[in-house]
Amino acid sequence: MNIHPGRFRPVRHRYRPFLTQLEALFDDMDRSYATAARQYGFQCHGCTDNCCLTRFYHHTLLEYLYLQEGLRSVEPAVRQAVRARALEADGQLSAASPDQPAPRVMCPLNRRSRCTLYDYRPMICRLHGIPYELHRPDAGVTTYPGCDAFFDQCRQHGRTDYTPFDRTPFYRRMALLEKALRADLAVADKIKLTIAQMMVAITESHDEND
Repeated sequence: MNIHPGRFRPVRHRYRPFLTQLEALFDDMDRSYATAARQYGFQCHGCTDNCCLTRFYHHTLLEYLYLQEGLRSVEPAVRQAVRARALEADGQLSAASPDQPAPRVMCPLNRRSRCTLYDYRPMICRLHGIPYELHRPDAGVTTYPGCDAFFDQCRQHGRTDYTPFDRTPFYRRMALLEKALRADLAVADKIKLTIAQMMVAITESHDEND
């Protein structure tokens, strides 16, 4: 992955409208998630099996650039702290044997059980927790259960019957927006990065331009 955040700074005026559209998508996503979660009576307060301990890979330039925007909004001292945690987390993940389960390493944006860039968090972070369905053109409809915290919380109230929550429209909108952004910026590089890896690259870019 050869994408470096600093290379996009001169064309920020070109990609910012795409991020505005991403914000609208995230708003719709958050409202739909909240509606479904309310029907279960589910609220995420953090847990021992925290999703921030899971090694998620992220693949969109949109979310990469949006996280960069988020880091623009925090104080330099906060950025430096995020970078230190990101370097440590990435080191632990990189040192893990590929034939062993991924180690449980806290996301560098998690600080005292709160996300430093909560308003800028990626799609997977926004949608994690409650049961959902996904309509794949090559595999039909697949369904997924909620996280452990969901079952622990909602089982007590007998609210585990599935409330329809379809991620498909959000994935499609994200894919179309990502395609349009890449076409506009003439970017073909693929992305497969953890939050820790993105934070290392983005904060390095800030350091070089400070």
